[in-house]
Amino acid sequence: MAVKAALTDDEFVRFLSLYDLGAYAQSEAIQQGTVQTNYFIQTTQGKFVFRYYENRSREGVLFESDLLAYLTEHHYPSPTQVKNTQGAYVSMYLHKPYVIFEFAEGQPIEHPSAYHWQQLVQKAAELQRLTQDFRSRYTSHRWNYDADLCRTLAHAEATRINTKSARDKFAWLEHELTTLDLPPSLPKGICHCDFHFSNVLFQGDELAALLDFDDANYTFLQFDLVGLIEYWAWPHTIDILDVAKARSVVQEYMKHRRFPLIEQQHLYDVYKLSILFDCVWYFGRGSADDFKEKRKIEALNSLGRQRFFDEFFR
Repeated sequence: MAVKAALTDDEFVRFLSLYDLGAYAQSEAIQQGTVQTNYFIQTTQGKFVFRYYENRSREGVLFESDLLAYLTEHHYPSPTQVKNTQGAYVSMYLHKPYVIFEFAEGQPIEHPSAYHWQQLVQKAAELQRLTQDFRSRYTSHRWNYDADLCRTLAHAEATRINTKSARDKFAWLEHELTTLDLPPSLPKGICHCDFHFSNVLFQGDELAALLDFDDANYTFLQFDLVGLIEYWAWPHTIDILDVAKARSVVQEYMKHRRFPLIEQQHLYDVYKLSILFDCVWYFGRGSADDFKEKRKIEALNSLGRQRFFDEFFR
């Protein structure tokens, strides 16, 4: 359930007093999502989406706001923010930030077709291509995914759980991080980091909007591609990467953003880094001797760097 803060009609009237969106009529909690509090709000001028950030600093939300404003300016299908009467997108309530968005028409799709997949992969590639020149002074206020952050977050989880299994799992993760080859010249940019069909709206068969940039950050440009490969070719129900499906995702992506040889050579490493981040998000799952992320890393180790490259790019 996404609603952590139960907001009242009086509070919504107070929020809307800072906007030129008409008089408040009603609100409805949005149950989808797991982290932030979201509501539909109806006013005399129309329907809007209210997002109350439960665990983000003002600066972290300002990074997201800068990014969304940039995407709107460049006609990328993403949420459109509404400015308050002071000309700002981000407002504060009880020391937490909130943003109001225009309501986006469309519905998520539970059973995507190949055509839906092609559109999603295309939009991922377009996002990375479009944001290569994007800069925000608030970038450092996001968790920007790299090996150092992964190690720091994993250590914090191991310390919090404070069991032998947690300490052993951290030791394993720390060792795996040392095996990654992520050179400083490996291109970085903005990735959404949650390319899942629950975050995509379609009108008919056409992609209308990509939602929920809550995890977007400055990281290796292949990170979204890896997420799409994971979703399509290595779902939770199977134990090994479907290389043929994975290669089809890469080939579709490269129709819209061809990446240089250095990115091809190190996709293997970024993929492993993404699995190690999954280990952080689910650190308490399984024992140090046997857990999902360890099995996946072992499967990639068995495949090997050179064969991985050959399967995807030869």
